[in-house]
Amino acid sequence: MQTNPDIKNDLSFEDFKKEVINDYKIAVTSRECSLLGRREVLTGKAKFGIFGGGKEVPQLAMAKAFKNGDFRSGYYRDQTFMMAIGELTIEQFFSGLYANTDLEKEPMSAGRQMGGHFTTHSLDENGNWVNLTKQKNSSADISPTAGQMPRLLGLAQASKIYRHVNGINTEKFSVNGNEIAWGTIGNASTSEGLFFETINAAGVLQVPMVISVWDDEYGISVHAKHQTTKENISEILKGFQRTKDAKGYEILKVKGWDYVSLIETYQEASEISREEHVPVLIHVQELTQPQGHSTSGSHERYKGPDRLKWEKEYDCNQQMRSWMIASGMATEEELTAIEKAIKKEVRNGKKAAWEAFMKPILKERSELVNLLQNLAKSSANKVFIEKLANDLNTIDEPIRKDIFTTARKSLRYVIGEESNEKNELINWFNALSKEIQPKYSSHLYSQSDKAATQIEGVTPIYNENSKDVDARIIIRDNFDAIFNKYPEALVFGEDSGNIGDVNQGLEGLQEKYGELRVADAGIREATILGQGIGMAMRGLRPIAEIQYLDYLMYALQIISDDLATLHYRTKGRQKAPLIIRTRGHRLEGIWHSGSQMGGIINLVRGIHVLVPRNMTKAAGFYNTLLESDEPALIIECLNGYRLKEKMPTNIGEFKTPIGIVETVKEGTDITLVSYGSTLRIVSDVAKELLEIGINAEVIDIQSLLPFDLNHDIVKSVAKTNRLMVIDEDVPGGASAYILNEILNTQNAYVHLDSKPITLTAKEHRPAYGTDGDYFSKPSAEDIFEAVYNVMHEVSPNDYPKLK
Repeated sequence: MQTNPDIKNDLSFEDFKKEVINDYKIAVTSRECSLLGRREVLTGKAKFGIFGGGKEVPQLAMAKAFKNGDFRSGYYRDQTFMMAIGELTIEQFFSGLYANTDLEKEPMSAGRQMGGHFTTHSLDENGNWVNLTKQKNSSADISPTAGQMPRLLGLAQASKIYRHVNGINTEKFSVNGNEIAWGTIGNASTSEGLFFETINAAGVLQVPMVISVWDDEYGISVHAKHQTTKENISEILKGFQRTKDAKGYEILKVKGWDYVSLIETYQEASEISREEHVPVLIHVQELTQPQGHSTSGSHERYKGPDRLKWEKEYDCNQQMRSWMIASGMATEEELTAIEKAIKKEVRNGKKAAWEAFMKPILKERSELVNLLQNLAKSSANKVFIEKLANDLNTIDEPIRKDIFTTARKSLRYVIGEESNEKNELINWFNALSKEIQPKYSSHLYSQSDKAATQIEGVTPIYNENSKDVDARIIIRDNFDAIFNKYPEALVFGEDSGNIGDVNQGLEGLQEKYGELRVADAGIREATILGQGIGMAMRGLRPIAEIQYLDYLMYALQIISDDLATLHYRTKGRQKAPLIIRTRGHRLEGIWHSGSQMGGIINLVRGIHVLVPRNMTKAAGFYNTLLESDEPALIIECLNGYRLKEKMPTNIGEFKTPIGIVETVKEGTDITLVSYGSTLRIVSDVAKELLEIGINAEVIDIQSLLPFDLNHDIVKSVAKTNRLMVIDEDVPGGASAYILNEILNTQNAYVHLDSKPITLTAKEHRPAYGTDGDYFSKPSAEDIFEAVYNVMHEVSPNDYPKLK
């Protein structure tokens, strides 16, 4: 059941009537799903529910204006829209509510997100792009309020790039940039900074973006008077309204219960945005939320009698129904019959979804019960095992947790026994675990042949004519090669365009490749990331530049909640191979020399975090990533741009492998592990240590996520029997992560003859000035003395106490 987008084009009254009735059927179906879905939660079959009741009719109008190739970036109330574009069935709706892990049954996220979070498949089962221009697209929803807005900006900007940049293969991604990015947001969420940041950025960029604000006057229980100045978002955004002399927005207002006006408004917005590439804001007013915010409570707690009475009268479905009867579209009896038939259809769809959800679980239970009954016959603990089997068998609606818990507990009763029945249970459990765990854990990273860790490294080549140059020249020339090789590649950020970034790593490239491919951006880190995510989701290869690592904090929520989870939460059916470029580590001052790596690496699992020690290594990472299909963060050394490095002859072609460490100096006495700018200090100290007879092995981590895939560090520790991790993050930050990887993942503890040491920065931010750096982060003397103290403990006679 889909809505007809051509409702305005010369339809006869009878055809128009059929289309209106079809739309009403969709609206009623959606509402019945919401009502029945709430009951499923309250009876315990589903964990939580958040539904789109009260927003049905405007979503029908939006769906009519939505065309193939368009993208939606919305929030968790858009179920009617998804039904209207033919991308959500009744059974799929309930499969999402039950968290069915079968992607065929629950194509939105295979049970990884709660219901109400919608997506379409941009990739096939092998991770290859499908033709996005031949389908209606929905970017995968996230729950954080207004978190969908930055990505929306990038989805819209992609159309601008495709329309105006030549040489890109657009076959699967765009038809002359005609695609609109449609955003939806609740009125309360417009209070978020991400909303305002996106609004401003889209007005500056002039991209084809249509934002619908579903306004029901509340944010959970909080009225608009506490949310929005003047209680009216379109009123306070009037300054963004475009004029004859100034670019801006087209701002439209419409009642959310007025079917005809809604269709006209959305058609107008579509024409403006699609043809002129102008952003449009549609303030959809006078909406209701008849079931309250979610299944966690009832709206009767915070809405007074007058409001509840008004909501009942102005419910958009009820208003559409009344209009249909008044205008002769249908009779009361006809609509009543339709509604009864839909109730039955929804109940049947719910039943089918529940049976499909339970079928494999009941099969697994049956298998386990049989295994336990057999096991009990041969066990001294027969009574206890039979009780486990009986308890499991009496659960009316078991979940997998019940099955796995029972199986694992049963094995405790046969710890000291040996039998064929026990082996059968163990083999069954291990096989089932291998099958089931990926249903919840797969696709955090790419599983395609384009995974970054599958890209082979290529060594930089030098000859007798290779010159020592400022390291920034290597980065600059490598970017030049990238933009020449990949027409779909582009970079943008604060000062990235006109001046070629603050360290001149993009010097002259805007003049060569144009303002759309090498672009300046405002001081708005979250939406810089959003631009990158959205454009990457539409087949471009963006490089989003965050000027300093410290500023990544402004965008960390978007990176963590949206980018890092995208491939996982769609079970591999969407991707955003965005490269985030930034610079950091040692300099001078609280706000420009941070190395908050511990926080970053523990919040962004799902993207690669790369920490090259010089610009040649950094350039190699860019080259590697552009052959892959995964997102990554590259942190260039802020104090390395003016240092001299030798210019490779194969610029643009050499590749730094991801997840591989490099032994910078071999040694026998102790293994020193570090990365980035600190690695250079460690290397210098290693030379000084040689002067007193300490031969340290120095290893450059290079890649924090993933970490040392070949386990080369443990091989070093097996040789030296001692380990020190040197890091400029706070104590317990990245050093704790690194130590855990070496000791617990690689089991290096078995080779240690001395306590492993971590040497980190102080707990506070680095103080200003050179002395601030010296007394805040590990200095050469700190490293030297820490290594010496380890050796003093090993051999006090050879290494007398230093101080």
